[in-house]
Amino acid sequence: MPDEEWLPVKASLIPLHQQIYEYMKRKIMAGEWTVGTKIPPQRTLANKFKVNRSTVVFALGELAADGLLESKVGKGTVVINNSWNLLASVPPPDWNSYVQSGAYHPNIRTIQEINEAEKNPNLIRLGTGELAPQLLPSERMKDIFNSSSTFSLGYSEPKGNLYLREMISRYLKKKGIEASPSSILIVSGGLQGLQLISLGLLHRGSTIFLETPSYLNSIQVFQSSGMNLFGIPMNNDGMIIDSLGKLKRQHNGALLYTIPTFHNPTGIVMSEIRRNDLLNVCQKERLPILEDDVYGDLWFDSPPPSPLKASDKQGLVLYMGSMSKTLGPGLRIGWVVGPEPVIDRLADIKMQTDYGSSSLSQFAVAEWLSSGLYEEHVEQIRAELKFRRDLTIDILNKHFHELASWTIPKGGFYIWLSIKLPISYRKLFEEALKEGILLNPGNVYDRNDQQHLRLSYSYAPLNELQKGLIRLSELIKGLI
Repeated sequence: MPDEEWLPVKASLIPLHQQIYEYMKRKIMAGEWTVGTKIPPQRTLANKFKVNRSTVVFALGELAADGLLESKVGKGTVVINNSWNLLASVPPPDWNSYVQSGAYHPNIRTIQEINEAEKNPNLIRLGTGELAPQLLPSERMKDIFNSSSTFSLGYSEPKGNLYLREMISRYLKKKGIEASPSSILIVSGGLQGLQLISLGLLHRGSTIFLETPSYLNSIQVFQSSGMNLFGIPMNNDGMIIDSLGKLKRQHNGALLYTIPTFHNPTGIVMSEIRRNDLLNVCQKERLPILEDDVYGDLWFDSPPPSPLKASDKQGLVLYMGSMSKTLGPGLRIGWVVGPEPVIDRLADIKMQTDYGSSSLSQFAVAEWLSSGLYEEHVEQIRAELKFRRDLTIDILNKHFHELASWTIPKGGFYIWLSIKLPISYRKLFEEALKEGILLNPGNVYDRNDQQHLRLSYSYAPLNELQKGLIRLSELIKGLI
């Protein structure tokens, strides 16, 4: 809530409490902190402003004396007046009521805390599902733009740049997927693909089947559209589908969402037999599948089984891919593949929401795919990720063998760490954060999970990865 960049100047002749008072008063009087806005706790403000708590108490007391703030036991401190209230005869709108009544659900508390903490460049991020900045091909990306003058700054057509869709069609053919450019929609990352599907294809009250645990539980895109998520357990072969037909009929199942290859967060690869069985059940039950394959290129020793879409002969599977996990999340380029009427529908909605994904990013991805640079880059990333995985496994073997169990992933970013003895995961999250370590606890992916951590070996520098994991083992021992 306070500006990230603002801090009181300790060398100033103006007392610290006066600087904080003036800063907070400006925010209130300018209407940035509206009536009803809750002020962070005194301890939080003291840490943010790097001052003693008594300094913050003094500043808040002055604001309360001015009639701008009010503190109530059990409710904290809130803004009760601003310039509009003090000067206008008609009270201003209560923006907090608007915020609370919006249709889109807020992120769960832990995700909000993770998103906020990721702004701190000094944290060791042991759960972040991105490539480390030094692994992203920044210099080659510069070369691509510097060597060409043919890119456009205008809007692309509704389904996305035709040349890019042709290159994706060619790229997908290597995975066994036959998809013409007209059946491909370019989206601004996989998350937008999920949002378009929720808006354009599903009825409010529909049930989405998904693996438990699942990345989908960590975002609110389907829940905010009035959908219900129904988790289905997994084993080492992937989603357990024995009762899927019965569940579909009982719960009015509208869609099955799955990450069959290097599953997020468990790293599991659905076996070929399970994939075939899943397709057969869903065909029989007429249950559409949404296949999320953003990690499919990141295998280490041998390629995974072909995507579900490669065996789909009835147009049952919507297939999502993305460049976020290989070329960089900032490109915001992904795609949805499906029957042309579905793609036409999603493209129409996309044009109503953002009028097309970045033309520059589309140009860049097309160049990577057409030139062969993408395959060369992915080979390098696989080698680096495999090295990082092996390093992480070595550290786990040395420091976690009595504390936890895990399986060795064959690709992707993640190790699903299972703690053997019960601990408070909230306490672990908070204690780790105090130590400069950011974790992704299992309840982010399954609200009932109190046993797991999602560890990522893809992001933290190697020395920080080692340091963070060793310190994490010590924190866990302290909580057992």
